Amino acid sequence: MSVRLNLFLKGNLDVCDTLFGQRIPGKADWNGINEVLRAGSRAVTVRVRHETSIGFAAHAAAQAAAPREVADRAALFGPFTPTAQFSDSAFTSQHAALVLSVQADLFVPLVRHRALDYLMHPYELRRWPAADLDWLKSNFVPEPAPGAERCIEDLAGVIRRYRRSSDAPILVFNVSSVVPGETIHSYKGAGDAMSQRIRRFNCALVDASAELGFSIVDVDRIVAEHGARHLKFDPIHFNVEACRLVCEEAVRILDDYGVLPEDQGA
Repeated sequence: MSVRLNLFLKGNLDVCDTLFGQRIPGKADWNGINEVLRAGSRAVTVRVRHETSIGFAAHAAAQAAAPREVADRAALFGPFTPTAQFSDSAFTSQHAALVLSVQADLFVPLVRHRALDYLMHPYELRRWPAADLDWLKSNFVPEPAPGAERCIEDLAGVIRRYRRSSDAPILVFNVSSVVPGETIHSYKGAGDAMSQRIRRFNCALVDASAELGFSIVDVDRIVAEHGARHLKFDPIHFNVEACRLVCEEAVRILDDYGVLPEDQGA
């Protein structure tokens, strides 16, 4: 008899494509974690719930409901729906493990409300109508991109809040530091190169894991071992082979926690 487990993903394409599934027109489909489990004849089916993320700071402060002025503009936000941006579901629902990622803190720009102080991601501003752009400019200011130290502080806030109601395992994806097209050999005057920024975040995540007790899904190592040119379309998008490799690593970690039952033939 198959066991059914719930897995909660709060992240973007890195966690969604690998664990939930990937559909790219004209290319092979990837069906997520259950594809790995079926290949191993595992007596378990995983129900994956996914929400997009705008970063740990917003997640730690989530109050469940989006402000009315944001909710009324829901059609503007694409996959970063107001419901997802302000969701506290990770803290209020029951699941076997929580999966997070640093990707949003690295790549998702935010604005902060001048009066109400909440954070928001204004998705694809170039497509916003003029009236909504005027509303945004009148009420919000750009939020500085977090450094590695701030990212970890906000992650700690997420974990502390999560631990009030659950002792389930927490997995955090790091990010591959290989940036296609970046060929810097001298960093004098190069500014904050994306590859270096990613490395700082990944290193900070290691120290945080030792202190806070979560597990790292080491995407950076997996991509380095198997080859970025073979696995990545661009800095943040994986192909099917990368999805499988990263998913297998997540399954290995969940096995270490005893979340998943053993192979039927074991």
